[in-house]
Amino acid sequence: MAERESPAELGYRLPAEWEEHVATWLSWPHNRETWPGKFAPVPARFAQLVRTLAAFEPVQVLAGGEAVMREAREHLAGTANLTLHDIPTNDAWARDHGPTFLQGPPGVAPALVDWRYNAWGGKYPPYDLDDAVPRRIAERSGYRRFAVDMVMEGGAIDSNGRGTLLASETCLLHPGRNPGRTRAEIESCLTAYCGVRQVLWLTGEMAGDDTDGHVDQLARFVAPTTVVAAVESDPSDVNYGPLQENLRHLRRLSDQDGRPLEIVELPMPAPISFAGQRLPASYVNFYIANGVVVVPQFDDPADAVARETLSALFPDRQVRGLPATDIVLGLGALHCLTQQQPRANRPAA
Repeated sequence: MAERESPAELGYRLPAEWEEHVATWLSWPHNRETWPGKFAPVPARFAQLVRTLAAFEPVQVLAGGEAVMREAREHLAGTANLTLHDIPTNDAWARDHGPTFLQGPPGVAPALVDWRYNAWGGKYPPYDLDDAVPRRIAERSGYRRFAVDMVMEGGAIDSNGRGTLLASETCLLHPGRNPGRTRAEIESCLTAYCGVRQVLWLTGEMAGDDTDGHVDQLARFVAPTTVVAAVESDPSDVNYGPLQENLRHLRRLSDQDGRPLEIVELPMPAPISFAGQRLPASYVNFYIANGVVVVPQFDDPADAVARETLSALFPDRQVRGLPATDIVLGLGALHCLTQQQPRANRPAA
């Protein structure tokens, strides 16, 4: 039965990533075509991410099928605070194929949004198992499920938890995702299903990023009015112009109450390429969990700058750098692999 009221009308909202989590969800990497010829180190790097997060909050890993489950169990043996689920996937990018978890009004159980998913505009079929992930999680968790007839990936949006959403115009308006829909129509859907008051649109793209400009490579909220933005310092680099334009655009924006955004710059690592292809290495692809921020590291002098910058922005959390060069060969990094599940909104005392 179709929902008669939207999540926003029912009082649901999309919390900021730094708000308290019940768990982090991930999907075990098993698709060797995602890392052609370079898959061997990926499971160990993924397991390192899982163990790091599990020290701070429960971790839920989708590992459907006997072979995938066996490999996950072998790599994660002895890891506490971990649950493996026999839910099959096509690929590992849980940020994009997982549900968007919503927090309900006080005393109301959380819910989730089940967007349509088509592997970044149909680039990497098959994706039927990934598209079914939110429904499978809803069935397992008992969460209320809001199904939406719109293609949307989690990496294309970022919430400040107060009513403002950063979103990617180049992604969500891409003809391979939502042909025929206007920006206004997509914005209306985002406000209704994420429980926000306004959408701030970014239009830039990063070289090597096959997502058509996900915001989790470009700019992220780290506080209600503070955004970190990727900045390239070398004018000869292909990313210099687009990231400078993104920076100028962000400095003109304000939050849902009209307050200007404070922009903090994050450097880019030196270019990383594989088989002649530029890879989308970005420190903006960090993930915020309970008590910790995990930051991709690329064996670059800027690694330390990124850690120090985020440590100053998150003084109440540990900031952990995790090796990500092997992961980014699959054209994503730590945030792309993770999806947060916020806690329920507790009733007033």
